[in-house]
Amino acid sequence: MISKIHSVVPCGFDGKLVDVEGDINRGLPALNIVGMANKTINEAKERVKSAIINSGFSFPDKKITINLAPADILKDGSYLDLPIALTILVLSRQLLLADTKNKLFVGELSLDGTLRPVKGIINIVETAKLAGIREVYVPIKNLSQAALVRDVTVYGVTTLKELFVSLVTSQQNFPTNLDVKITKTESDGVDSEILDHVRGQELAKRAIEIAVAGHHNLLISGPPGAGKTMLAKVAANLLPELKPEEMLEVTKIYSIAGLNSSKIMMKRPFRSPHHTASAVSIVGGGANAMPGEISLAHKGVLFLDELPEFPRSILETLRQPLEDKVITISRAGSKCVYPADFMLIATMNPCPCGYLGDKTHECKCSEQQIQNYHKKLSGPLLDRIDMNITVERVENQDLMARDRLETGEHIVVKNTITEAISRQTARYGQAGVYNSALSSYQVATILKLEPAAEKLLQSASRTMNLSARSYFKTIKVAQTIADLDGSDIIKSSHIAEALSFRKR
Repeated sequence: MISKIHSVVPCGFDGKLVDVEGDINRGLPALNIVGMANKTINEAKERVKSAIINSGFSFPDKKITINLAPADILKDGSYLDLPIALTILVLSRQLLLADTKNKLFVGELSLDGTLRPVKGIINIVETAKLAGIREVYVPIKNLSQAALVRDVTVYGVTTLKELFVSLVTSQQNFPTNLDVKITKTESDGVDSEILDHVRGQELAKRAIEIAVAGHHNLLISGPPGAGKTMLAKVAANLLPELKPEEMLEVTKIYSIAGLNSSKIMMKRPFRSPHHTASAVSIVGGGANAMPGEISLAHKGVLFLDELPEFPRSILETLRQPLEDKVITISRAGSKCVYPADFMLIATMNPCPCGYLGDKTHECKCSEQQIQNYHKKLSGPLLDRIDMNITVERVENQDLMARDRLETGEHIVVKNTITEAISRQTARYGQAGVYNSALSSYQVATILKLEPAAEKLLQSASRTMNLSARSYFKTIKVAQTIADLDGSDIIKSSHIAEALSFRKR
């Protein structure tokens, strides 16, 4: 007798449809799993057997062969525990094959038959939807994430026995994705820093406003204690709320990475890897080609504190995703493409000791040490950073001065940013497209400069020896400034301010 149950295994940012085929014959009792199954799936033999027996079913005392088709795709993880168990129940005639037709099953089994959540559930449901399958059964704890995928019915299952009863009686008593209400969850580790908490630093506040409004990359230089990290967290809290499609993408990445298999990501991510992190942890990779920090920061902020302390080899790997907004991870047996549309905010000291130019501390670095410190950042990498600012330390007596405390500034600036983003959406006819994402062709054909602004830019490009990339980035930053001012055309004042952020 032959049985076939549909399932899916995640593969990078997508998924692969897998048919769990079963055959039962006379012979010595055995359970064999074939079809490029790794050790985790081979260990499913014992989990499935115990789950079937402890759920009150009988395990057939015959030779059983399970084939995971197609056989040329490597299967990894515990996703196939549930479909393997159902296949065995069909082979032993405890369950009819017709009961599982046109349905898809996925889940890890405990020894008592309880279903545990799995990673990458959004990949799984999306793959089922593309394959034309409209009923998907997943562990109950995966149901909230699965609810983000529309036009498919997803059932949250608690135990193997509960699922068996439902399939036999054709009575669906499970909660579905339609029953899930999306509620606000906790932020992803971002402190509740707002613009009102920042004392002084008017230039930095203006730079953050422009960077967030146009999704521009920003490098902040200054001595220790100037508030560089605080400014980065303020920028993260100025970002607009995630749209439903962005929420799905961010949640999907975190589910694939195994960082969150039950909750929906409601806030934009803020990722802050340490400078000792490896290239694989930042860019992604490993044996299973998992997403790295740049993908976990998708639609949010990637904060690199003390940028020159990162190995140069790691920093150079950021050049391609900063331009393309995706990262391709190639391995011997697979090739995965993950999104990496993040806003880079980096900080650095002006010198190794950190006090070059500081009014209260003497710099102890030699000229050669300072040059070597700055040489850690290559020209091509700096060319991809839209804006550069230098901040100074705020005087201690000003830190507690109540008359310097701004009230309501954060809300005012956030509303201004929202209006600027709305202007970009109307101009490009698509939500989520920022000025920073424009190609050079789009800059030349869509954006409008007044003659005086164009003349100033031409003159400055020769004086400052701007590269082609810097030239277009200046125009894009100027367009964001124009959007913040409510102007339909880029003026010379906008170009002048944008050029001030190109200086280092």
